[in-house]
Amino acid sequence: MVFILKKKSEDSPISFCYLPNCRVLKDMRSKTMVFGESLDAKYKDTLFVQTFLMDGNIDFGKSNTEAKPCKKYIVEHPDESLAAHVQNCDSILVVERVENIP
Repeated sequence: MVFILKKKSEDSPISFCYLPNCRVLKDMRSKTMVFGESLDAKYKDTLFVQTFLMDGNIDFGKSNTEAKPCKKYIVEHPDESLAAHVQNCDSILVVERVENIP
């Protein structure tokens, strides 16, 4: 079974996301990204923010997954001591701020 799934994922652009972190990041990547007005200009770079969304880790303990109308997540950068605060809305992803992780 593992061989079949591995072979299928290598031959096609389909990815299998079973864990919550992977599923939420995949959902965020599928949306149009916009930057909040208070976001520091040095972080208004879609390629930089994509690094959070590709390999980052969501801090579910500090995130507000019940917020309305948009869920609020804190995504930690995979390589740097930074965390992005984002709002995951129905059709857009709003990057509110990026800050150092204490």
